[in-house]
Amino acid sequence: MENKLLLEVVTPYGLVLSEEVDEVVCAGSEGEFGVLPGHVPFFTTLKIGMLTYKKGNATRYVFVNWGYAEVEPDKVRILADSAEKSEDIDVERAKAAMKRAEERLKQAADVDFTRATSSVERSVTRIQVAERR
Repeated sequence: MENKLLLEVVTPYGLVLSEEVDEVVCAGSEGEFGVLPGHVPFFTTLKIGMLTYKKGNATRYVFVNWGYAEVEPDKVRILADSAEKSEDIDVERAKAAMKRAEERLKQAADVDFTRATSSVERSVTRIQVAERR
C-alpha cells in the first residue's frame, strides 16, 4: 500500500466504504482538510459535508452527516452518523426532505430551528453530492 491511503467510512449501520485511495478531502468542523499518504496523524470532528477522494484519475464523492475523522500516515477512518456514496443518494427523497424542512422553518413559532436548519443543510449537501456522480 505504498503511496496509498486506506479510506474507511463507517456508520452505526456498518461499513459504507473501504478502498485504497490517493487523496482524501473532507469537511472538518474547523474547515476543509486534505490528506495525502504520509500525513501527520490527527483526530478531528466533522460537520455535514462532502468527502471527496481520488483514486487514480477518478474523483468520487460521499455525503457525510457529522462525525469524526482519524488520520494516520497510511489510513483515514471516518466515523459518521450517516454517510452515502453519491451513486446511492436518492435525489427525490433529499428534495422532499428539504421541502419539508423549509416548510417547518416557515412556521418559526412551533419549530425546533436547529433541527430544521440541519435538515435543510443535510438535504442540500446530499443533492450537491449526488449531482457530482
